[in-house]
Order: sequence, then structure tokens, then C-alpha cells
Amino acid sequence: QVQLVESGGGLVQAGGSLRLSCAASGGTFSRYHMGWFRQAPGKEREIVAAISRNGGSTYYADSVKGRFTISGDNAKNTVYLQMNSLKPEDTAVYYCAAGFSFSGNYFGRTRREYSYWGQGTQVTVSS
Repeated sequence: QVQLVESGGGLVQAGGSLRLSCAASGGTFSRYHMGWFRQAPGKEREIVAAISRNGGSTYYADSVKGRFTISGDNAKNTVYLQMNSLKPEDTAVYYCAAGFSFSGNYFGRTRREYSYWGQGTQVTVSS
């Protein structure tokens, strides 16, 4: 059983930056592809970024491409989401998720490809 704990959320002005962290425990971190999702009030949870278990492949939603960067540190069992040039529309609860992969280069783009979820961290971007 994998436990995920997010941190790093908060209130920031438009144009600012935040770095989210997701610490994993209870499993072999290197066996999982990792993703960041977000959910704004009244909206569906959507994927923001994903990274393969070997870190060689990444995915970004069009809305964050060029502004967000996902990275992982297997030694620390932690995945990060660096968010730059934040916009008010980035306001949401951000969730970290993990999914088991046989392939080192695989990452999931949908919620059903992730088995474990964190509790979420609020990101609020003021205009």
C-alpha cells in the first residue's frame, strides 16, 4: 500500500511560482509512474502532468505546458511539480497520484491508471 502526502500549496499572486512536493511511502517508488492532477470547484479532476517511473518520459496538459515542470527523485521517494507563471485559472486542489508500471517509460494520462492518491493541497492564485 502506497501512501502519498502532498505539500507546498498556498496563496500566490498571478505570475508567481510554487513548488509542490509529493512524498511517497509504503511501496517501491521506482515501480510507479506518477502524476499530478487538479480539481477546481465545480469541475472534473484533470491531469496536469505525469512522469514515467524512470523519469525519461513526461506529459503536460496543454494549459500548463511551458510553465510547469514535473520531476522525480527516486532516492527521496518524492515527485515535484514546479509551477511558474501562475494564473488565476490554475487555482485548484492539486493531487498527487501513483500507478504501477511494468514499463519504465510508461505514464498514465487518465485517473483510472492511478491506484493511489494523496489528500490534495490547495493552490490559490490571486489576480
